[in-house]
Amino acid sequence: MSDYLLNPDTLEAEGIHTVIVATPDMQGRLIGRRIPVKRFPTIIKNGVEVCTCAWAWDIEQSFELISANKVKVCSLHNGAPDVALMPDLGTLRRAAWLDGIAICMADPVWPGTGEPLEESPRTMLRREVERYRELGLKPKAGTELEFYLFRNDPYELRLNDFRDLKPTTLTPNDFLLGEGNYYEPFFRKLRNDLELSGIEIEAAQSEWGSGQWEMTFEYGDPLEMADRHAIYKLAVRDSARAAGYSVTFMAKPVTEQAGSSCHVHFSVLDEQDRPAFWDADGEYGMSDKMRHALAGVIEHTPEFMAAYAPTINSYRRTATDDTFDFGRSWGRENRYVSNRVVGHSEFTTRFEFRIPGADTNPYLTLVGILASARDGMQRKIELGMPTVGVPENVCNDSAMPQNLKEATVAMEQSSFVAEVIGEDCKQLITALAEHEWRTAAAAVTDWDRARYFDRI
Repeated sequence: MSDYLLNPDTLEAEGIHTVIVATPDMQGRLIGRRIPVKRFPTIIKNGVEVCTCAWAWDIEQSFELISANKVKVCSLHNGAPDVALMPDLGTLRRAAWLDGIAICMADPVWPGTGEPLEESPRTMLRREVERYRELGLKPKAGTELEFYLFRNDPYELRLNDFRDLKPTTLTPNDFLLGEGNYYEPFFRKLRNDLELSGIEIEAAQSEWGSGQWEMTFEYGDPLEMADRHAIYKLAVRDSARAAGYSVTFMAKPVTEQAGSSCHVHFSVLDEQDRPAFWDADGEYGMSDKMRHALAGVIEHTPEFMAAYAPTINSYRRTATDDTFDFGRSWGRENRYVSNRVVGHSEFTTRFEFRIPGADTNPYLTLVGILASARDGMQRKIELGMPTVGVPENVCNDSAMPQNLKEATVAMEQSSFVAEVIGEDCKQLITALAEHEWRTAAAAVTDWDRARYFDRI
């Protein structure tokens, strides 16, 4: 058992009075229920039930898709049934930023049959990791997550329509230490709480945007990484609120500031736990397997953009000059491309997928990367030439979606996505994306009024 994991038989002795049983929704947020510690043994056996609406509503928990019978998982036709969240005891850990509370990730299953809810992002990622194991391979991943931190109370900020934002830094501070030192009391407590909760931080820093920060996580199993990512976001939000701050993981929260990314590092081990991506004689130390995997990710990027960039706001970052992660491209130590090959030795060589923003669902993003890389290795897709410097013409790549509507169409037309996650899951993701696009298209915004009110 890992040091951070808790024994369900000794929770009360550890000072735990409540266990949060949690699982990700389609936006990557954790949903679930709080269980008194004395009832947890019953929950381990039987699970705790939640409505399938948790996977069918949009980011505002609107019932429009449910009422319109647009998604299979929950509708008027099936009566909005419950599923049981079955605790994954290999994830039971202290939520150290909360007093006397533990958190346990769970997998939703259908009561009676015990069959997994296929639409669960955690189920989708678990299935893809199992496909690697069937091939004798072990995928490894790590995420780098940026966010903006403001000196505003979150309750008051929403009441004020998110105006008058007060960023925690006022000037670019990428890699500079001064501002980080000023906020060290907040971040030191956060890092300590995360470590006690089994969320192992590799590094942390202030970023270029005003009020922007970044933390990177220790490399590991993709499912464990996605769990850590989701719990981390919950911990950051809770900790910020307790300190009187507001945090956002929007991809582009402020027009004139940098976007927030979720870069994903990826590599593979073979059956003997040797790095399958390393070849001392290969270009940049890349094995053929790594070249094929990278080619697969590049080929399938357009089909998974609705997962990598799932909101209207995502494309304020990916489809503008805000990000240097241009198109379907790759290069060695090149931050102007979407796939950056990094590392200089057997155990550090990997590629960094730079397209997703901080708003991405980590489970679905990892499904896309893993499945695309696996397909590249199995089909032995040939990798094109690396890019040196800024790529030419990739911004005009007609296959790359420039907004959420185009991403929805690309996924809808993809037989590969259906093969990976199933037609019903694909339909759920695209229905949510289409709903988001239509909702945004119908909204009259401050931008509309400022541009047209007295000029047209």
